[in-house]
Amino acid sequence: MAQLGITDLKVGLGVNIKGKDCVILEAQHVKPGKGNTYVRTKYRDIRTGRVNEENFQQSAKFESVNMQTREMQYLYSDGDIYYFMDMENYEQVEVNIDLIGDNAKWFKENDICQLQYANGVLYNVQPPMFIEAEIVETDPGFKGDTVQGGTKPATIETGALVQVPMYLNVGERIKIDTRDGKFVSRV
Repeated sequence: MAQLGITDLKVGLGVNIKGKDCVILEAQHVKPGKGNTYVRTKYRDIRTGRVNEENFQQSAKFESVNMQTREMQYLYSDGDIYYFMDMENYEQVEVNIDLIGDNAKWFKENDICQLQYANGVLYNVQPPMFIEAEIVETDPGFKGDTVQGGTKPATIETGALVQVPMYLNVGERIKIDTRDGKFVSRV
């Protein structure tokens, strides 16, 4: 494993901090007028999911963690268990809803998702960046409702609630950015 210093810390990097495998969520390099340079970090413990904040002095050293991302196809969910399939070897992986969290509302059957591993331990599941879904419930839209640029809530086929333009109706397909849950376009 490679030795890393504080200048190597950046968002998304896997490092071992105090014997625990972690992923850096934020890293801000600080150079005060007096004193030594340090890095203000926020990191997630991969095994527990707990987020910690800590400052590290210039002398701090870290071991790198082997990070790997695998693309897998989402198959289905059975209560709190979500099933994914590796497209290369057809191996199926079961993931508990606790690990997926809020991202579960963006999963559609057969979509390709990113499963992120650190030292062989699954720590995160990312849905596709954009999904196309059908509106299953919303208030009726009217022709000409585009002038004000207003929005209304709509439920899509995955169960997620999205703000959409007033002119859209039930049955229409839309494109959604899963990073912020915003409507992108009509499909």
